[in-house]
Amino acid sequence: MSKVILKGFILVPESELELVKNELVNHKRLTLEEPGCIIFNVIQNSENPLRFDVYEEFKDKVAFERHQKRVKASHWGKVTVNVERHYEILE
Repeated sequence: MSKVILKGFILVPESELELVKNELVNHKRLTLEEPGCIIFNVIQNSENPLRFDVYEEFKDKVAFERHQKRVKASHWGKVTVNVERHYEILE
């Protein structure tokens, strides 16, 4: 199996920015600990503080799908329910 890459950005409502930034630390740590996670970068955009640029690599589709399932059930999933996601997934 080949690796899966997710790239794009999220847009965070201004009223939820601090909550999302605070939870992002935990979300990054948990994701990087997942089996099959190669790279996980979420970086606040310097020109638009409500935009976070996202780049992820997982070793295969199984690892990526396991990550997606965990995220949906996680605290991060609840905190970011109002976040706009703009992603491209490459397999």
